[in-house]
Formats: sequence, structure tokens, C-alpha cells
Amino acid sequence: MAIEELTKEQILSMTAAEKDRWWLKNVYKGDMPQLNLRSAATGMLLGGVLCLTNLYVGIRTGWTLGVGITSVILSFAMFKVLSKLKLGAEMTVLENNAMQSIATSAGYMTAPLISSMAAYMAVTGKMIPWQHTMIWLIVLGVMGVLFAFPLKKRFINDEQLPFPEGYAAGVVMDNLHGGEGEEGVFKAKLLGGGAAVSAAVETMCNEKVMSSMRLGWLSLPAHWDDFIYKWFTPSLMGTPLKNLTIQFDTSIVMVGAGGLMGMKTAVSLMVGAVLNYVVLAPYMIKQGVIEGTGFKNITMWALWGGVAVMTTSSIYSFLSKPQVILQSFRGLFGKKKAGDEDVLKDIELPMWLFAAGIPVVGLLTVWAGHVFFGIHWWMGIIAIPLVFVFTLIAVNSTGLTSITPTGALGKLTQLSFSVLAPGNITTNIMTAGITGEVASSAANLLMDIKPGYMLGGKPRHQAVGHVLGIIAGALVSVPVFYLMIHGDLSLLMSDKLPMPAAQIWLAVAKVLTQGLSFLHPSARAAILIGAILGVVIEFANQRTHGRFPISGVGLGLAFVLKFSDSLSMALGAMLFWLAGRFFTDRKSFGSRAFVDNQETVCAGVIAGGSIIGLVLILLETVVLK
Repeated sequence: MAIEELTKEQILSMTAAEKDRWWLKNVYKGDMPQLNLRSAATGMLLGGVLCLTNLYVGIRTGWTLGVGITSVILSFAMFKVLSKLKLGAEMTVLENNAMQSIATSAGYMTAPLISSMAAYMAVTGKMIPWQHTMIWLIVLGVMGVLFAFPLKKRFINDEQLPFPEGYAAGVVMDNLHGGEGEEGVFKAKLLGGGAAVSAAVETMCNEKVMSSMRLGWLSLPAHWDDFIYKWFTPSLMGTPLKNLTIQFDTSIVMVGAGGLMGMKTAVSLMVGAVLNYVVLAPYMIKQGVIEGTGFKNITMWALWGGVAVMTTSSIYSFLSKPQVILQSFRGLFGKKKAGDEDVLKDIELPMWLFAAGIPVVGLLTVWAGHVFFGIHWWMGIIAIPLVFVFTLIAVNSTGLTSITPTGALGKLTQLSFSVLAPGNITTNIMTAGITGEVASSAANLLMDIKPGYMLGGKPRHQAVGHVLGIIAGALVSVPVFYLMIHGDLSLLMSDKLPMPAAQIWLAVAKVLTQGLSFLHPSARAAILIGAILGVVIEFANQRTHGRFPISGVGLGLAFVLKFSDSLSMALGAMLFWLAGRFFTDRKSFGSRAFVDNQETVCAGVIAGGSIIGLVLILLETVVLK
């Protein structure tokens, strides 16, 4: 089946109410089975398994993986087999969508364990009781749900941001469940072809697995530029390019993600990446401002300017167009005006739930922070409104690129509390944990809702599903995490459990709790310049009605990503942009595959690389350890 979508012109010209009515008439499938016992149970089961994979990946790399597409394909295949065996019926597309909301939510529950929680336990030398950790994770996750839904009307219903990973999940589900007839078979082949190529590349990049299969001679390097270093070492101002993260990844998963984000964001990422890694970083390393090389050391300096750009750009954009969110709350305080009715009020979460829930859960968060981690009451109270500000930034970033800058936003909170509570390192870490993790949970929820919006699902069902995933992820990941460390805190941030994200959180806290004066003058200048630049860029975008070629969020985000990631995403966007201009014959294979079905190909690339990546991790850790 074809996904019904508004054109770019309609998105710009139609009012929010008109878009809601169009969606209700053309997309909504309210009578189709969605959140039920089997979709909930499947989501919690797959989410529990995938969150353990994320726990391992996070311990090694500091990143967590999106598991939505992976869970969608796994559940589809599982129920397809059960149907063939006459043991049950296949899932509907909206059952699968409800399932992926649960699984994705569970998958992201590991983030605090490998960042703020680990940093707190390492610096205090105190083992937090596992019950406290579980309560903390669940409370932060629920707070994210409460902050996310008031923003749904703006970022999904009205502005219809792409949320690339969520969009890919929607395309995958549409192809899996509706690929009938000649066009459906063609889409399925494209999806499978993209997945197969991406999976093959990921496998060939894993030297350990390839050697175990006696296929080491077919192995690929992790980066294509590794071949260059066999002959000479290219450098900038005395620093090797690879130590600046200026590399070309062999993996094509991020290329697929770039194909879904659009040229404007891609150009912004490349401008920011070149400015940061080609100009500023090598100069600052040469001057001794940045001590050492590599992503971790560079980010410790670069994130301040990048976060400032994202902050002011997002806030200015929000304040300049507040009518969508104000309209959402208008019904709480007075009668609606004629023609101002909310046509989706019966399927969206009611606004009174947020008005009552945010203060209640906010106070519960403040109480837990005080009792569990010794955060002063007023410090915790200050952190709650910061959550709203950082959620705006996180949602904007996730909506454009699928990347949620949780770590960067946490650092901004750490900077704020270094002024409010100088010298208090535990407060610095855990208040940042509140803002960063709640903002991340909110952004991820909207990512989950995107495919539901595309396919006509009930938003309420996905909200309930997200909460179920929060509970499932906490129930599985917390006990496993505590079993891994066996009460031995010396394992945290050791060679066995490196936890790079926690290392960065701890390093920033140690610097900032000594006062803002310990931040290098160049970093303070970068904050000021970045803040001004964010406002200027967003102002230019509004004056040109979005035609200004740079996005503030995209530009700032490049300062907290590796150069190689920005390059891969920009390359993906450019390849499909060029395909649209090269394949002009609409009946040609190139046009049908890479223009008409761009999202299908990208979804296949992302899905194939993600799934085989999980399999390879399991092989390395269980079979080939």
C-alpha cells in the first residue's frame, strides 16, 4: 500500500487544523487492531533482548542504537512463520507499529546506566541500590513521555519533520505488510537488496567474524582511508587526519540515514564538520588548547560552541512560532474559538494529563534525586524547567537527523549547575542526568510516533506502549548491569568496561565544578559566538521562508559528531539528490528505485546493517569471545 503524505507545498501552506483534518480523513485507520496482548508481549520481549545489546554497545562505544526497524522486521518474520505453521495470524501493520514503540522504548533504557549513573557511582565510590536505579530510570522515562506529547502537534502534525529512523521504520512496515502486486514485489526487492548489501558490508568489516569463517581475505577495513596509512600519514597542522576523525567509513548504514534527511541538513552537517575538524580542532591542538587528539578530547572543547548554536537556534525557532503549542493548551483555560476545535482530541492524549502529570512526576523526580543522590531540593526543581528547553533541542535534532544529542545537552546542564552549585560534582552529574535523559526519552518517543502517524495509528496506544517499554527495559537492563559489575566499582570505566560516555560526563563534571573560570577562554568565546550564530541562522531561515541553506541544529550537531558520521550522512543525501537529477526517465530502473523509492532503499540499508550488526555483536561476545 502507498503511504499517503502531504506535499512540501501543502505542509507550508495548510494550517495545523487543516492538516489534522486531512490526516483523519486520508490516513487514520482507527478500527485496525493495534495495541493488544500479543503486540505488547512481543514488544516487551524483543525490547528486553535488544536493550541488552544496547547495554553492551553502550559500554564499548558510549552510543545506543535505534532498534525500531530491527524489532519491526523480527516481529514480522516471527508471526509470518507462525502463520505458515497455522499457529496464529500475521500481525497487522499497526500491531507491528505498536510493538516497535514498546521495543524501541525498552532499547533506549540503557542510556543512563552507561553515562550518568556509572559516572556517579565511580566518583562517589558508592553502589546505588538496584531498586533505586530502577525507580530512577522509570521516573525519567515517564517524564519524557509527558514532555513529548504536547510537542507532537508541532513537530509531527504541523511541521512534519522527517524523523529519519522513524520514517524508515514506517516505510519498512508499509513494504512488509502491504507489498502486494508488481509494485509491492519491486519494493520488497529494493528493501531486500539494500538490506543485503548493507549486511554484507557490515559483515566484511568485522575481521574477527570473517577470520572465523576462514574468509579473512575478503575482509574490508573499518575505514576506506586505512589503505592510505600503509603508505603515508596525511595530517593537518601536524595532527594525523584519522586522529581528527576525518575518515571515510566503510559501513553504509549512516549513508542510508543521510538519504532520509535532506540536502539542507546534510550541507549544514558538512559545514559544521569542516569548520570543527578541518579548521578549529587542528589549530587548537597545535596551540595546546585541546590536549591530545581523538574524538573524546576534541569533543571536550568543541561541544560548547556546538551546543550553543543548537540551543539558541531551537529556542528562537520555538518562541517565534508558539501558536501550535499554545493552541494545545488553550482548552484548559477557556472556551475554544469558532473553528479552533481539536479534531484529534479523542485519539490524542488529553492535555489535562500533561498539566497534572508533569508537576506530579516532576516532584517525584525531585524527591528521588534528593533521597537517592543527595541533590538539594531547589537544585532539582531548577532542573525541571530546563528539561523543557532541552527537549525542544533534542526533538528538533532527532526530527532532522535521527540523532539525539543527549550527551551534549547533559553537558550544557553541567555547565549551568557549575555556576549554581560550584564544587558539587554529584549534583552536577545527576541534574545533567535528569535533563539529558528526559529530553532523550521525549525525542525517542516522537521518533516512535512518526511511523504511527504515517500509517494511521492511534497516538494514545503508542504512548501507553512507550510506558510499557520503559518498564520492560528497566526490569531487564538494571539487573543485568548489576550482575556485570558484581559489586566491584573498580570495573567501571576499566579496560573491561570502558564506558566512554561516562568518562566524558565525569571529566566535564570535574572541570566545571571547579568553576566556569576553569573553562578555557576559547571555549567561553565559542559559547558566545555559537549563541549569536544560532539566532542569526534561524532568523535568516524565517525571513527566507526556509530557503536559507543552513540549519542551526544541523550545524551545531556536527560539533558533537565524528567527522566520519557527518561525511557519511552528507554523502547519502547527495547521492539521492544527484539521482533525482540524473534519472529523468520516470520509467527507468534508476528513477523507480532511487527516486520514487528512495525511502525504501534507505530503509533497507539501515535495517540490514542494523540487524547484522546485532548478530555480529552476539557472535563476538558469545561464540567468538
